Amino acid sequence: MSDDSFIREVNEEIRREQAHALWDRFGPALIVLAVLVVLGTAAFVGYRYWDETRANRSGDAFSQALKLANEGKSDEALTALGALEKDGYGAYPLLARMRAATVKADKGDFDAAVKDFDEVAADTDIPSGLRDLARLRAALLLVDHGSFADVSSRVEALTADTNPLRHTAREALGLAAWKEGKATDALKLFDQIASDDGAPRNARERATLMSELIRGSGGVS
Repeated sequence: MSDDSFIREVNEEIRREQAHALWDRFGPALIVLAVLVVLGTAAFVGYRYWDETRANRSGDAFSQALKLANEGKSDEALTALGALEKDGYGAYPLLARMRAATVKADKGDFDAAVKDFDEVAADTDIPSGLRDLARLRAALLLVDHGSFADVSSRVEALTADTNPLRHTAREALGLAAWKEGKATDALKLFDQIASDDGAPRNARERATLMSELIRGSGGVS
């Protein structure tokens, strides 16, 4: 045997011994780690499937409730939305609460609808933007079925220049003011909308018409 061959065999034997030593030292830990990775992956995949299944089930239930509402089956829709509010997953319970209030308003039960929107607005677990939207929805109902004070108590804070709902809030408050003979207050609100470049065009057009109507009525100078 040549010296080179002997040296190669010795090196290979040393590497085998080192490999065995490393395996004896770290092998069990590597096996545990591999098992944990497999179990973790399986748990993650299982959770995603469970999560998507629940979300899809709630989404289907919400779509069916909307279909019932659109078909004029209000009582059946409210029953379906009530079940979804109780047992739904993710954002669907909140969507069910909001939609149920709308169904009640469509039925003519305005007091119950306003109550539901007010409850959403008062729920501090709900994001502030959605709570503001609930306040606005209640106020819009109260323009025709409440007083200026009722509307103002819900949307006065939403009329600030930095609030994204300010245009509709001002419009609701302006209509309520005009309804109660508060022409000056109404005109100020409609002029704010008409001069706000950030307001949607149709909102500015309605505000301009209301401003012209109020001025033409002779109620203000």
